[in-house]
Amino acid sequence: MSEAIRNVGVIGAGRMGLPIIGHLAKKGFEVRVHDIDAGKRAEAVKRGGRWSADAAGLARDSDAILACVGYDHELRELLSDGGILPHLRRGAIVAVLSTVHPDTVRELAGTAAARGAHVVDATMCRGQWAADAGTLLCFVAGDAGIVERLRPVLGAFASDIVPTGEVGSAQVAKAVNNMVMWACLVANHEGLALAQRYGLDVEAIRQALLTTHAANHGLAHWGQNTMAWADDDMKIVMAMAQARGLELKEARAVQEICKWLKPVRFQLDRYGK
Repeated sequence: MSEAIRNVGVIGAGRMGLPIIGHLAKKGFEVRVHDIDAGKRAEAVKRGGRWSADAAGLARDSDAILACVGYDHELRELLSDGGILPHLRRGAIVAVLSTVHPDTVRELAGTAAARGAHVVDATMCRGQWAADAGTLLCFVAGDAGIVERLRPVLGAFASDIVPTGEVGSAQVAKAVNNMVMWACLVANHEGLALAQRYGLDVEAIRQALLTTHAANHGLAHWGQNTMAWADDDMKIVMAMAQARGLELKEARAVQEICKWLKPVRFQLDRYGK
């Protein structure tokens, strides 16, 4: 039986990575942290992490590594011969928390397996508030034994852990989550803009809608949502659909509307201009 994971590396100390570091430390894990921005060091240490000056050193000292980088190309660079790949311990687990194309995770899992390491995808849902509270939902995909070994690590910051099957499938689940989430946000914006144009009290209508079938997370947190990841999320969704010959007409429309909404944000009076 494999030994329990005690040494966890976190690569990426951003908005999601920092609270994860804190939860891991509170659960008694030895947490090593690396970020390309050395300015993140003080906060990472404050949360209980031990700073690693380079990702390679972190890889050598970690039983499991949580990759919290932002984009597909950053993940590929990280898990390359010029990144941490040659430095991974035999049997080490790299959990991809980033949102990327499922084919990327499958490809990297094959490359890592040839070196005696494991790559799984462990995507996160529910956003930054859930990260702060340690109540994320985590979709996790990979070999059942590896997933089970990783479960205590994920459980430090996720209240719900949902296995989805083979490597890459957690990225599919996250893409579905993102597609529905952005569609709701667009619908919220257009619905409230319509209410405003007809002279209704927008806030009163929003509160009422939260008691109906129109309720959704974006509506409950109106004005607090960021659209920073909309473009990247929807590009992944559309690339996945195209690869399987699926025409997602609403998703395509949502993708274009999100591009327009990003600078407009939630200013309903500017809608349609």
